[in-house]
Formats: sequence, C-alpha cells, structure tokens
Amino acid sequence: MTSGNTPEKFLHGLKESRLIAIVRGTDGPAAARAALAVMAEGFRSVEVALTTPDALAAIRRIRDAAPEGCLVGAGTVLTARDVHDVVAAGGQFIVTPALAESIDVGAGLGLPVLAGALTPTEAYQAMTRGATAVKLFPASVGGPSYLKALRDPFPQIPFIAVGGVGLADAPAFWAAGAIAVGPGGPLIGDAASGGDLDALRERARAFVALADARAGTHRMEATRLEAKLS
Repeated sequence: MTSGNTPEKFLHGLKESRLIAIVRGTDGPAAARAALAVMAEGFRSVEVALTTPDALAAIRRIRDAAPEGCLVGAGTVLTARDVHDVVAAGGQFIVTPALAESIDVGAGLGLPVLAGALTPTEAYQAMTRGATAVKLFPASVGGPSYLKALRDPFPQIPFIAVGGVGLADAPAFWAAGAIAVGPGGPLIGDAASGGDLDALRERARAFVALADARAGTHRMEATRLEAKLS
C-alpha cells in the first residue's frame, strides 16, 4: 500500500532533507503543477491539503509524475474516510492539523503520520496514538523559543515546524531542534491557485540551498567532534 514508505524511512528522509512543502490552493491541477515544480527543485516530500479542490486527483497526478525518491501525501486529513481516500489516491503519508481520528487510522494502516499539535499534552498524545512525528502547528505562535521549551521535556519527539515559517525563520527552528520545517504560503505563494511557477521554483531553490547548507554545517561539526574524541 505504501510502496515501502514506512514511518521509519519517512522520518529518516525528513531528517536528511529538513523540508516538507505544504501545498494549499484553489485549483487542483495548479496545485499538482506547483508540487511537481518544488520536487524538481529538490523537495523530497510534498503535502497537498485536502481543502484544495480536486486534491485527490492532484495527488494521483503527482504520484504518477513525481521524480524518483519523492513522496506525495495529504494534509488536513481528519477522518477515517479521509485516510482511506488518500490511500486510494496513492498518497504516501498523511498530515493532520489537530488530534483527529485520522492519526489512529493512518498509524493502524502503517502510514507515516505527521500529527498536528501545539501544547505539551497534545504532542505527547499524538505520539502515544502512533504518530511518526509531531507537526508543531501553528509554529509561528510561539516561535523557535517555544519549540525549544517543548523539546526540553520531550527530547525523543521529532518536531516539524509548520505554519508561518518562511525562509528567514527556518534556521532558528532548526537550531531549536526541529527535524524539518514545512513552508506553505512563504514557499508556494499563489502558484497552487494558478500563479507564477517560475517565482515558485526560485523560492524552492532558496529553501533547498538553505537546508543543504545547514546539513553541511552539521556534518562539519560532527567531524570536528569526532576528531576531538579520537
């Protein structure tokens, strides 16, 4: 059903790429074009919100045309019916905005689940119900300092910062412990509603370059630490 995309593999991929694109718009075909554009520029995971008209058809199109190694999932997945519809459309992971019944259903099917949560209680409950990771949403409410405070009692929970996270915000969220950030509007702009794809590609390249630079910094730090310990 998930074509080998286990929660463990999905989580590993997020930790490597540090990015997931959030596509939400007013036009399904345009949303599919936007998703494929960001994949072409280096995003490995893209979520299409079910609030987008014809979202399931868009997911099917993206799944058929996605570059090798790229994954497409659905966001705003709330009900058991939503989960089964996403699976039928070829979705490879689900994302929720809150502690919805879709978490338990998706986890029960072996799907990677990014569960929306804001408070410590919600984050803990999301993981106990089978979430692969917690989508801190909306991350802009508390900012990186709030994420850092959440991680102090829950260092084992993988957090993804979503909601109002732009290019300038991403480094602080990564530094605070987010394994990835999920840019939506700051990345997609109006492209998922029929807007400028060239501008979208330029923004996507900027996000990918920033994430790659962050990964390179971490590799250098790890090398220095190994040298000191040897």
